[in-house]
Amino acid sequence: MSFSQHTRRRLLVFRHRRRALLSLCIFIALFAVSLCAEFVANDRPLLLSYKGDLYTPLFCDYPETTFDGPFPGPADYHDPVLARRIAAHGWMLWPPVRFSFATIDRMEQTPFPAPPSALHPLGTDDSGRDVLACLLYGFRLSVVFGLALTVISAGVGIWAGAMLGYHGGWVDLAGQRFMEIWGGLPVTYLLIILASIMETSFLMLLGTMLLFSWMGLTDTVRAEFLRVRRLPYITAARALGLPRKRVIFVHILPNALVATVAALPFVLSGSITSLTSLDFLGFGLPAGYPSLGELVSQGRSNLHAPWIGCSAFGILSGTLILLVFIGEGIRDALDPSAVAPDEATPR
Repeated sequence: MSFSQHTRRRLLVFRHRRRALLSLCIFIALFAVSLCAEFVANDRPLLLSYKGDLYTPLFCDYPETTFDGPFPGPADYHDPVLARRIAAHGWMLWPPVRFSFATIDRMEQTPFPAPPSALHPLGTDDSGRDVLACLLYGFRLSVVFGLALTVISAGVGIWAGAMLGYHGGWVDLAGQRFMEIWGGLPVTYLLIILASIMETSFLMLLGTMLLFSWMGLTDTVRAEFLRVRRLPYITAARALGLPRKRVIFVHILPNALVATVAALPFVLSGSITSLTSLDFLGFGLPAGYPSLGELVSQGRSNLHAPWIGCSAFGILSGTLILLVFIGEGIRDALDPSAVAPDEATPR
């Protein structure tokens, strides 16, 4: 794959920012592990052998009668009786963490919340769920939610800013007044009201927050379009009869995307923080979803169990720090005045 000279210079500047590059690698690694959370933390074995036959409990539901049990219901692989029966006639390959985010360890002898142990590296919460499994699944949900909100809101915000900045005049004036009124609405209170009259869901929260989050990038794109649309090469493109879409998306938009792309990591961190705040207040995702905000709330309610609050705070603060470092690296790479390492050497 061949890159232009400007792209190569930007990649070289970003690679020279060691902190940003390391943060990007760590974030990608953590997100990749969370995408495979079912293979890392699950209450079902990855592979099972019984009397010479192989089974995949991770993908299929097997009744207990499959393993000569008395009940036709789904097999509970944490049941000591079933575990001894399988061990006598085969083996089970477990994931590193033997609990999912919703699994309650009913075999734990210590009252909940239980402190960290060999079976629960980060302990359990006040419901008996493994904190490490909750963090893994909660991190994945938070990042997926943040990415979806960032991508969709960026697309809507860029389009709105392009239309306002390119047309100007009464279109820009009406759009600015609408944004002032729409942006003055209390988003948090609106979400609390909606959560009190209807059941919240992933898509409902995403759609409601999207109604307001798109304005974050609109002003940046609008200002760049207002600056560029009067330049001589844009005037010449119009005089030559180029289609309006080509002028907007080929000649003006690439200049506006420089500042927009640099702001995306910060928008992503804000989206994750917003979801966590709503979950912490109890107006976010309903029960049954893995939630980092719920763990933060449990840490506040169980000060005698510091492993809950410290774990949730650690993953949240670490994620936000990584995203800020990545954003700083992208901002430096897109800065026209930034000098690549090979350009700084004297000739």
